[in-house]
Amino acid sequence: MSQQLEAQVSIRIEGHPAEVWRALTTPELISEYLHGTKVKTDWKVGSPITYEGEWQGKKYEDKGKILQLVPEKVFQSTYWSSMGGKEDKPENYNKVTYTLSRLDGETLVTLIQDNIGSEKEKEQMESNWKGVLEKLKEVVEKIDA
Repeated sequence: MSQQLEAQVSIRIEGHPAEVWRALTTPELISEYLHGTKVKTDWKVGSPITYEGEWQGKKYEDKGKILQLVPEKVFQSTYWSSMGGKEDKPENYNKVTYTLSRLDGETLVTLIQDNIGSEKEKEQMESNWKGVLEKLKEVVEKIDA
């Protein structure tokens, strides 16, 4: 997997890292902030993870493998999207890393996606992930309320 450009976005969420972690690893909550996606995995390092759903009238099945799980700190997986227009082969997978850290009584969530091929794609990914993190914030703060 080449390490081309990286998209990076962050958001501060009112809540403890445990609450954010719960939202990142609970399929019902993931569906709330990730466009209704159905996630399937056993949440173990080395295991496959799939994301199924419908986006703008098209069905998709995205997939990857869990690389790192450090509760309340790091969730990292590979990621390939059936809607990305790229062949399903190792060099077309991205690595997506969520990092959680405590900051002034809130949780700072930073998401990085690597292996991006162009500035335009990077901007697109950052815009998409910004929207996802904003919805994640809503879900977590609603739970915490």
